[in-house]
Amino acid sequence: MQPRVTFLLKALIAVMLLLLLTSQVVVIPEVARITAIRNPDVAHLELPGIVGSVVFLLLIEVTLICVWRLLSLVRAERIFSPDAFRYVDVILGALIAAGVLISASYVVILANRAVSLQLTLLAVLGVVVSAALALLVVVLRGLLRKALELEQDLAEVV
Repeated sequence: MQPRVTFLLKALIAVMLLLLLTSQVVVIPEVARITAIRNPDVAHLELPGIVGSVVFLLLIEVTLICVWRLLSLVRAERIFSPDAFRYVDVILGALIAAGVLISASYVVILANRAVSLQLTLLAVLGVVVSAALALLVVVLRGLLRKALELEQDLAEVV
């Protein structure tokens, strides 16, 4: 069952990566262009908006690639190895960077007086979700460390 599940997860990650890449190349620039045309008073934010959005999606892509690598370690029965921590640390860094990016983007929008209640709620939600996920990853990292220690202790006993 596990090989099928990891294969299915990897297939879904591949689809997500393809959709994210399509969004970065096609959707985001088009939405930014249309928004700049409809709202000329904030048209100067078009390029920073594109850059921020593309970087945000890039952070998601990095996280998905790390999850892919962790799934490969699971399949190879090497998840309880020091290699896993590198990927978990990258995921943690990406989550923190996403929260910082959301906050910085909101400050730019606020400074340009382009803020709305909906945008404020989305920014707060984004920061809270990234912080919650980062804390969850910290807890899971601790569990991974403990499992690695227990496995090493067990190997010494046997």
